[in-house]
Amino acid sequence: MTVQFKSSLDVPHLRGMPIVLEPASGLRVGTNRIGSQWIPGSSGKFLRVDSPSTGEELGYLALSTRADVGKAVAAAEAARPLIGKMGVFQRAALCFKIADEIDRRTDELARLLCLEQGKPFHTEAKGEVGSASLGFRNAGEQMKWLETAAFPVADANKRAFSFLQPKGVLAIITPWNFPLGLPCLYYLGPAVATGNTVVWVPAPTTSLIAVALMECMIDAGLPDGVINLVLGDGAEVGDEAVVHPGTHAVGFTGSSATGATIARRGAGKPLLLEMGGNGPTIVLSDADVDMAAELVGAGCFANAGQICTATERVLVHKSIENRFIDGLIKAAEKVRMGDPFDPATTMGPINNATALDKMLSHMEDAHERKADVVRGGKVAADMPTNLYFQPTIVTGLTSDSLLNKEESFGPVAPVLTFDSDEEALQLAASSPYGLSAAVFTSSIKRAFFYTENLRVGIVNVNEKSCYWEPHIPAGGASGTNSGLGRTGGRHTLVEMCDLKTMTIDVTR
Repeated sequence: MTVQFKSSLDVPHLRGMPIVLEPASGLRVGTNRIGSQWIPGSSGKFLRVDSPSTGEELGYLALSTRADVGKAVAAAEAARPLIGKMGVFQRAALCFKIADEIDRRTDELARLLCLEQGKPFHTEAKGEVGSASLGFRNAGEQMKWLETAAFPVADANKRAFSFLQPKGVLAIITPWNFPLGLPCLYYLGPAVATGNTVVWVPAPTTSLIAVALMECMIDAGLPDGVINLVLGDGAEVGDEAVVHPGTHAVGFTGSSATGATIARRGAGKPLLLEMGGNGPTIVLSDADVDMAAELVGAGCFANAGQICTATERVLVHKSIENRFIDGLIKAAEKVRMGDPFDPATTMGPINNATALDKMLSHMEDAHERKADVVRGGKVAADMPTNLYFQPTIVTGLTSDSLLNKEESFGPVAPVLTFDSDEEALQLAASSPYGLSAAVFTSSIKRAFFYTENLRVGIVNVNEKSCYWEPHIPAGGASGTNSGLGRTGGRHTLVEMCDLKTMTIDVTR
C-alpha cells in the first residue's frame, strides 16, 4: 500500500515523495548503521527512491525517528575510547585504507551516484568518487603533519604548550548535490583523522549512496560506532542530532534557511556551517572575453548548476556585453544531455522536484519582469524524466529579480550589466550571500581591488567561481547568509578539535 502525505506538516522535506508502508521485494533497502548493526529505522515507513536520470525505481530507505538518533548517539559515545586509543598515524592509516576501498569500487559507486543523484557517469560521477577517496587520503596525510605550538612565557621556570583533542560526538548533516564527495572531504575523512565519532544524517534523496559509502568504510576496517548512519527526514532526525545533549558539535552543508534553523537549534555547540551561495562573477572591460565566457558557462552548467559556489549570476561591463553573450551561447550549445552512461553526456537532471520548482519560480519571475531568455529556460523535452532543465541564459535583469537575489541552484546564467566599479560592487552586494565570487580582468591592480572589496569567503581571478582544491580554506563571509567557519585541509581538522593548553613548572 502506498501512502502519500497530504500536508506539509506531516513530512515537510519529503513532500510529494512516495512514502510506503512496505517496500517492493527485489530492490535495495537502505537501513541505518548504528554501532555494529544494520538496523531499519523504527518509523515503519519507507521512502521510495526514484532515479532523476532514468525514472527507474532504485530502492527504499527505512525512515528513522528521534529515538533512532538517540541510539546512534549512544553508539558514537561508546566508540570514543576505541578511536581515542588510536594514535595519529594509526588513524591516518585507517583513512588511507578507506580511500583505497572507495577507489576499488569506483565504477560501482559511480553507477549508483549517477542513478540516484543524476550526474553523468563518465564526466561527473566518476570524478566525485575520486574526490571522496581524496577526502580521506588528504585528511589522513595532513593530520600527520598538523603542528601545534610552544609559547614563550614571562616566568622562566614555566613552559606552555598547546595540543589538539577531538571534540567528541559530531552531528553531521550533508546535502544531495555532492552526496559522496562532500561528506568525505568536509566531514567524515577529517572526523576519522582527528579521532572524533559521528552521527551522520545524509539528504533523503541521495541516501542509497551513503549506505554504499558506509559499506566501504566498514570493509576497510572502520571500528564499530565511529561513524553511525541515520536515514530519514532532516526535520526530525537531523534536528534531533543537532539538539541531542550527547552531540558535542555540528557540521552542516546545505541551504541558508536550514542552516539558520540549525544555528538556532544548536546554539551553544561549536558549529561548522557551509550554507547557500549566490556569489557574483564579474567580467570587467579588460577581460579576455572568450575565456571568461567559456569558464562562466562551465561554472553555470557543471552539475546542472547544483553547486553552492556555482556561477549563479554574472555581472558584465556594458562595453563587452554582446561579445560575452555570444561566447556564453557557444558554451551553452556545447552542453549535452541524454543517456547518463553515454561518455558524450555532460549534464544531468536537477535532483528533485522541490529544486526544480524553485528553478521554475525564478524563471517565472524573470518573465514577469520582461527579461530576455536568450537560450533555454524550460524543462527539456524528450528526456527520461521531467527533471532535465535546458542550459539557460537570461539577460535584461534588474537587481531585485529572484535570479539575482536568490540562489537558483539550476543550470541558468543570469546576466546583468554595469558601467562602473561602484555599480558592479553595488550589484554584487544586492544578494545576501557571501560564499564565493569570480573576477575576470587582465589587471593585477583591479584583481586585488575587487578581491578586497567583495564580501565573500573566496575570490577566484580569471577562473570559474566553483574552482576549489580540497586543501584551500573556503566558507562564508561574516555578515552574509553563507555560513560559519572554514572547510578545507588543515582548517577543517582544526575546526573539529579543541585546542588545549598545558603549562608546567619545570623546577617542581
